[in-house]
Amino acid sequence: MEVQPVRLTTHFELRLRRLQAAYEALITRPNEPLPEDNGIVTRYRYPVLTAAHTPLFWRYDFNPETNPYLMERMGINAVFNPGAIKLGSRYLLVARVEGVDRKSFFAVAESPNGIDNFRFWDEPIALPETENPDVNVYDMRLTAHEDGWIYGVFCTERKDPSAPPTNTTAAVAQCGIARTKDLKTWERLPDLKTPSPQQRNCVLHPEFVQGKYAFYTRPQDDFIEAGSGGGIGWGLCEDITHPVIHEERIIDPRRYHTIKEAKNGLGPPPIKTPYGWLHLAHGVRHTAAGLRYVLYLFMTALDEPWRVIYAPGGYFMAPEGEERVGDVSNVLFCNGWILDDDGRVLIYYASSDTRCHVATSTLDRLLDYVMHTPPDGERSAACLQQRLNLIRRNLQWMSQK
Repeated sequence: MEVQPVRLTTHFELRLRRLQAAYEALITRPNEPLPEDNGIVTRYRYPVLTAAHTPLFWRYDFNPETNPYLMERMGINAVFNPGAIKLGSRYLLVARVEGVDRKSFFAVAESPNGIDNFRFWDEPIALPETENPDVNVYDMRLTAHEDGWIYGVFCTERKDPSAPPTNTTAAVAQCGIARTKDLKTWERLPDLKTPSPQQRNCVLHPEFVQGKYAFYTRPQDDFIEAGSGGGIGWGLCEDITHPVIHEERIIDPRRYHTIKEAKNGLGPPPIKTPYGWLHLAHGVRHTAAGLRYVLYLFMTALDEPWRVIYAPGGYFMAPEGEERVGDVSNVLFCNGWILDDDGRVLIYYASSDTRCHVATSTLDRLLDYVMHTPPDGERSAACLQQRLNLIRRNLQWMSQK
């Protein structure tokens, strides 16, 4: 019998096998709901997307001749702030993927159930540029519009041309727009023009309003600070291929000593319900440890999507435990959710600009919360009175049992 020579397994091959096994274990790990919740939402134990979820071939050179030590050649720093959409039976996230070079790009991750087993498509989105190239792009909201297109509305960032050469941090943020039918081939449209010098967190309303495209905006004077920007804005646009808003009105203002005193912005496109448009937004306040981002809900009228009709006081979700730790700590941010056919709502939120999580609720629960939770009393005495009313009703109820 001929003896076959023994093939020595190289360090490269062993390392590659370990990397591949660990990656598959991560991608296929079942997620599980956490046992404790507040009756409104249920959090899940594991993040659905992290830097480690990006394919190995995005980060490593697999050729042993050019990468004999199997080093990570192009690292990923974070995966967060995804837009979300369901197409057929597929749950799809368009995530912000940030390299270690600080540049972000968009990539699609797909799951069979919306809770776990998210796997990125082989290639990130090749987003076309405008005549004025983006330096960075991020935080895409996905809107399935009644005109038949899926729109991706995102932040495009460029260096401030008016800043002196020595200032390498001054930036200008604007609203970028692209559209697609399948999340694979994208058409880039001109950036949205508004009266504000800077725009962040813009969202396209899913239906025509008065025969026009409607945008929720966040006008601000500075790249970071809102300045005279009063909160979440609203404006109409005649032609999406030449998007211009001539007049903005503030529909959800910032308020002193609230969760949104520093700034606020809409998250994903609103969900249409029998009672109104359900909105998810983020609010920001200053603390001794820096800015704190939380999530809150409100509702606007069906026939007047700019008019707020319900606004529960306080936050809906805030950073908890490990969610508070990351690149930008103490932050929750959401720009993607999905209303499923059975009434389940999947909320995809990021923590501390680092990773992406999922929380679930139902439309009935969210409507109950929004429509029956007291608004912000705006003063300690008024808020206390709301709580005393609850306490006294409960005491009376318990005494009758």
